[in-house]
Amino acid sequence: MQTLVAPEVQSGVILERSFDEMASAIRSYNIAQDDNNDIIGFCALHIHSSTLAEIRSLIVSPLFRGKKIASLLIQYSLQEASELGIQEVLVLTYQRILFEKLGFQEIHKAEIPNQKIWADCIKCKHFPICDEIALIKKI
Repeated sequence: MQTLVAPEVQSGVILERSFDEMASAIRSYNIAQDDNNDIIGFCALHIHSSTLAEIRSLIVSPLFRGKKIASLLIQYSLQEASELGIQEVLVLTYQRILFEKLGFQEIHKAEIPNQKIWADCIKCKHFPICDEIALIKKI
């Protein structure tokens, strides 16, 4: 997983997660595999509260992009959030169109909970000048 996401982390598109961070949150990751059981994509559904979750670290191998794998990972995460009784799912992304096609709507970053900003955003190399788009979907 670290290898797959490394180029996007280096370019600043995805926030770096240490091996230990990923390992401790491994149950929150949804994985897409190819016919050889190699990981070709993943994302995490991080629970912020009983009503709010976030889709994080969405990545699909360049060899498999354009095959709707990202959409399937997002839809699976939304289904999981619904089953958990989550009411809203947040995402910070550069892929606005992908998420809007799945029913997400843009929100102002000021609406993002403070625990998100201080737990994650502060670690980003773009902080405090964030150029990602905040979107949310009500479930």
